[in-house]
Amino acid sequence: MKKETDILVIGAGPVGLFTVFEAGLLGLKCTLIDNLDKVGGQCSELYPEKPIYDIPGVPNQTAQEHVDALMEQIKPFDFDLHLSQRVESIEVHSIEDGITTWFVKTNEGIECITKNIFIAAGAGSFEPRRPPNIEDPDKFLGNGVSYAVKSKDLYKDKNLFIFGGGDSALDWALDLSEKTAELTLIHRRNEYRAVPDSVMRARKLSEQGKINIIENAKIHAINGKDSQLISILVGNNESEEFTIKIDHLLVFYGLAPKLGPIADWGLDINRKTINVDTEKFQTSTEGIYAIGDINYYPGKKKLILSGFHEAALAAFAIKQRIEPDKKVHLQYTTTSSIMHERLGLKE
Repeated sequence: MKKETDILVIGAGPVGLFTVFEAGLLGLKCTLIDNLDKVGGQCSELYPEKPIYDIPGVPNQTAQEHVDALMEQIKPFDFDLHLSQRVESIEVHSIEDGITTWFVKTNEGIECITKNIFIAAGAGSFEPRRPPNIEDPDKFLGNGVSYAVKSKDLYKDKNLFIFGGGDSALDWALDLSEKTAELTLIHRRNEYRAVPDSVMRARKLSEQGKINIIENAKIHAINGKDSQLISILVGNNESEEFTIKIDHLLVFYGLAPKLGPIADWGLDINRKTINVDTEKFQTSTEGIYAIGDINYYPGKKKLILSGFHEAALAAFAIKQRIEPDKKVHLQYTTTSSIMHERLGLKE
């Protein structure tokens, strides 16, 4: 399957989705490819029900509501979306008038020809860190063991154990304490990586008997029957072990980000990010741009709103690159009849 597109966007998280909007306003078409099975990136995969407070003009919405709003916003525009795909290779297709056209291929055989590539891959390919020293920790994945909260209702009136000492573990312990029949937080130390306010609130709930906290303890084994989690074996620093019957286990040991194939594309890599300029957010390779958490420049802040700004400037840059003989005029959606037409608004 061979496609031609103005912009190939690698990553369908919030910044990748907003690229469709900015490109659409300029009359450009996007093709999005993401290795997840849904749009939204980390927002949908890791914390769909957690609130976001720093989106301009939106006082409060969950991560999934934010993704849903972005999908609604880009409905007027023509774009292709390919999920459960990973970009494997990027090669030069042709060079005409000094402008490179790229040939891109995914692991599932989709082939795309484009002059512009936007890498909006967040932290790159990422996967949750597994509990160490546990044989086959994913044996009961989806049947009692999870590394992310997809639905809070799943834990209603259940006996839930949360392992971890970072923000995710503490945030979800506080959030789910009202839903569960019993909630236990287990941490391998008595010092936490989470913000002090969350730790203080958790300890207060523990004093009130609303959650249990077990410190200086680790998972030694995960047990079940017929692919269903039944119990865990926990050990403390005194070498004591005890088996606990549970319904659900949430493990928050953090994420292990990986650049994956991106590392082999000849770009200027800065640890696990990609160096870009601050005018176009172009990488060291002309025609390839990096926006959102995947990029690096002096003063970079890993915020969704920063990624939106980067997507807008990069879209204007490639509009000029595609049409070098035309001046790209800034037009406002409030007054421009061209913008209204592209947005599908009736005059």
